[in-house]
Amino acid sequence: MNPQADSWQAMMEAVQAFHDKHDFKNTGGEELNYRIALMAEELGEISSCVTKGKSKHLLAEEVADLLILLMGTGIAADFDLNQAFWRKMDKLMQRESRMVNGRIRVSEFRDME
Repeated sequence: MNPQADSWQAMMEAVQAFHDKHDFKNTGGEELNYRIALMAEELGEISSCVTKGKSKHLLAEEVADLLILLMGTGIAADFDLNQAFWRKMDKLMQRESRMVNGRIRVSEFRDME
């Protein structure tokens, strides 16, 4: 394991190195519609792990694939995902929660009046 495994910067550098290795910028790998399709594919694989009771190890690997795609999307679309994360967390922490169909939901609820 990388000694800086808990460093966001080290993770982003690893994803950038992956993009550079395969020249994603010039070969379509950073095209956003393509990346969305890849993310949908990964969500399907995550769903399969959960619904078919596959191992936690395989689930963790599929979630890591999605995280790598998300981080790479920040690179491809030129935004700071770390900064976006913290801005969004600040907003989420201000929201109320509700039980909806027996499950907790945290959202910007807009009541129908």
